[in-house]
Amino acid sequence: MLSRLGALLQEAVGAREPSIDLLQAFVEHWKGVTHYYIESTDENTPVKKTDIPWRLRQMLDILVYEERQQVAAGEAGPCLEYLLQHRILETLCTLGKAEYPPGMRQQVFQFFSKVLAQVQHPLLHYLSVHRPVQKLLRLGGSVPGSLTEKEEVQFTSVLCSKIQQDPELLTYILEGKKIISRKKAPRESTALSKDSACHTDKDHFHSSAPDKGSQLDGEHCGAQALNSHLPAETEGPDSGTGESTLITSLLGLCKSKKSRVALKAQENLLLLVSVASPAAATYLVQSSPCCMAIAEHLCQLYRSLPAFLDPADIAALEGISWRLPSAPSDEASFPGKEALAAFLGWFDYCDHLITEAHAVVADTLAKTVAEKLFVETLQPQLLHVSEQSILTSTALLTAMLRQLRSPVLLQEAVAFLLGPDQQPAALEDNPRTLCSHLIRHCDHLSDEISIATLRLFEELLQKPHEQVIRDLVLCNLDGRLYVARGSPEPESYEDTLDLEEDPYFTDDGFLDCGFSPSAKPRTAPPTSAPGKTAVTEIVNSFLCLVPEEAKTSAFLEETGYDTYVHDAYGLFQECSSRVAPWGWPLGPAPLDLHEPERPFFEGPFLQVLFDRMARILDQPYSLNLQVTSVLSRLALFPHPHIHEYLLDPYINLAPGCRSLFSVLVRVIGDLMQRIQRVPQFPGKLLLVRKQLMGQVPGEQLDHQILLQGVVVLEEFCKELAAIAFVKFPPHGPQLNLSPPPEGQV
Repeated sequence: MLSRLGALLQEAVGAREPSIDLLQAFVEHWKGVTHYYIESTDENTPVKKTDIPWRLRQMLDILVYEERQQVAAGEAGPCLEYLLQHRILETLCTLGKAEYPPGMRQQVFQFFSKVLAQVQHPLLHYLSVHRPVQKLLRLGGSVPGSLTEKEEVQFTSVLCSKIQQDPELLTYILEGKKIISRKKAPRESTALSKDSACHTDKDHFHSSAPDKGSQLDGEHCGAQALNSHLPAETEGPDSGTGESTLITSLLGLCKSKKSRVALKAQENLLLLVSVASPAAATYLVQSSPCCMAIAEHLCQLYRSLPAFLDPADIAALEGISWRLPSAPSDEASFPGKEALAAFLGWFDYCDHLITEAHAVVADTLAKTVAEKLFVETLQPQLLHVSEQSILTSTALLTAMLRQLRSPVLLQEAVAFLLGPDQQPAALEDNPRTLCSHLIRHCDHLSDEISIATLRLFEELLQKPHEQVIRDLVLCNLDGRLYVARGSPEPESYEDTLDLEEDPYFTDDGFLDCGFSPSAKPRTAPPTSAPGKTAVTEIVNSFLCLVPEEAKTSAFLEETGYDTYVHDAYGLFQECSSRVAPWGWPLGPAPLDLHEPERPFFEGPFLQVLFDRMARILDQPYSLNLQVTSVLSRLALFPHPHIHEYLLDPYINLAPGCRSLFSVLVRVIGDLMQRIQRVPQFPGKLLLVRKQLMGQVPGEQLDHQILLQGVVVLEEFCKELAAIAFVKFPPHGPQLNLSPPPEGQV
């Protein structure tokens, strides 16, 4: 089109200079626009039925063609100078605000976008461009859900693209009008001198007093006639609060009901915070509503959620992305589904913003989200007396943790949940912290709340943050106070007690726990290092812990242990990779045999898990699954103290201490008593297992909770054996090991 325009102009003017004819054509088209307002009497004619859109396109083509013909790069041609000196953009901005003729605002947005995008000469530093750009931003952002949203987002996209090319523009654009009274950019000074020198009462559009007349060109236009169609403006060209109109405009567009508009606005905002220079980033957080507005919108979306949401429904919406915030249509619908998807989508966007943003912006935004959402909005619900409030807020927090990827926001989330770095806990510690409340919720009267809170901690344990495992577990295992100091550590397994002679059996009076001779652990070979139990003995200890009459997997021809080994290996590799930067020791801290014994407390988190594990025969199936899931997740951590305390059955425990294995031994002792009181126990147990696997219809049986607990217990012991196997030696996985037959290594 531009080449055809140039050829036509050359033919029309003959030997005359093309630049002169371009200017004449440009002026004629602008006069054609202004004449419409003088001559038209029908205010209802849509702009598309006038010649205004065509004339604006011709003006744009002339500007672009003129620039391509310029010999000296960087110089403004006559047409561009005319545009700047006669403040055409300001006039168009005023006409767009008047929305006359109908649809004019859309045409103005399109013209601004194309001029800024296609004219390569730097324009945003010119006062006669900068000022109408700011006005147009305010105009667009002032009408939520307007019919011009598509044009508005295109306009902001062009501005963001220009800022990406020249990041120094960000501060200039963000500061709005305030910058005009303080400084002028180097490229602006020369242009503005021309701008002001060429303005006369005849050809200057008096934007400072539009209510008294708007004179485009007194020679050709009737100023009073044009003025009669323009709205009165209440602010002068240099007034205003200096608010960040680009940011507020983008945030408004992010809330659009049109998904494409919202997505494009979010991408533009992401671009801004990622390219910000240190000065612009500081201005962005200190003098713009950016961080607060983003966090407030997140809280608003949270408050729009139903008062109660089923945790299963929340978990079903995994994988909600800000780029695709709506759930797949084939998923089951439930009340509040769209609101939940919108909230999780915006949270994912906040997390992505913090990941990509300049460090100054990322820190401030993360702290603002933590303060507004976590502390002010979520915490009161987590501490509420209403079980419904606790359940919904806990499940939502779990869903947020699952989506969280930003290290900066993760730090804020961990600080919110756990508080500052903790010292080893004592039984008499103050329980008023949020972490203490959440740990107590793991043993709540409501099984649903216990399950939801255990899921929260399981999700937290999978995050790459050392404070989580340190505060919940490791700080209480330091010094290995759980090991008796009275005797040296065993050199090999031959020096330890046989499984049947475990003191926890004799305490309860159950020397015979139903172990068949074939299931008795073989004598272990000497260990490779003092104090380290052979992996064969550990695996056999867990596999043989459940008595034969309480096992059912063999009757269903299952090879469950092999499956657990495969799964445990993958999970252990993932966990090891996550904790590798933390520099954990390869072996346990040496014991000082001369140090007097001090009381050991496993800490409130392990305490509640062990207490729950001790009641596995009396708890619902779903709760047992969650308790054992958290414990197995803990056992995967490759810290030597965790490995020893949770996975070594033969550590010499200090008086009054318990370990995971000792808790399981006591459960088995209780089970052996109960088996005698359940008629046809093996048959009922097998039937319950088939029900849980979906092989037979689920019918209610006597002792159903007990029987389901036994099934979970058997599977948990196989899982612990598999974890111990893949963790051998304790500080790393043993490669290329084939799993042993079930019940034997």
